[in-house]
Amino acid sequence: MKSHTEYLWFDTKNKIEFIRITEKVQGEIDKSGIKEGLVLVNPMHITAAVIVNDDEEGLKKDYVDVLQRLVPYNADYRHNVGEDNGAAHIWRQFMAHQVVMPVTKGRLDLGPWEQIFYCEFDGRRRKRVLVKVIGE
Repeated sequence: MKSHTEYLWFDTKNKIEFIRITEKVQGEIDKSGIKEGLVLVNPMHITAAVIVNDDEEGLKKDYVDVLQRLVPYNADYRHNVGEDNGAAHIWRQFMAHQVVMPVTKGRLDLGPWEQIFYCEFDGRRRKRVLVKVIGE
């Protein structure tokens, strides 16, 4: 069994962003030479998530609207001492920490509308995502 590890870096411009990273993840699979296996995609920050869903702007806005209703960003959180990102920590738990995706014949084995997204909930700074490909 082989493995390949790489870190994707992002300089986020907004506090909340959905960044499609499907192509970057596939690029790491290509570099790995692995044809059959799994790829783990893990945000290295506790105020971010990685999800798999449709790349549709209305859906992304719906996510933010629902998260705002459940956990309003500007509410009074005990964590917000010196920072204002208490909601971002909770949003991450609702969205998903990381994903593991199948690799078949050297390609991400995605459904017809599936795309991989890095979801930033406390941006405007440098962030990274771990991509680890394991297989043969």
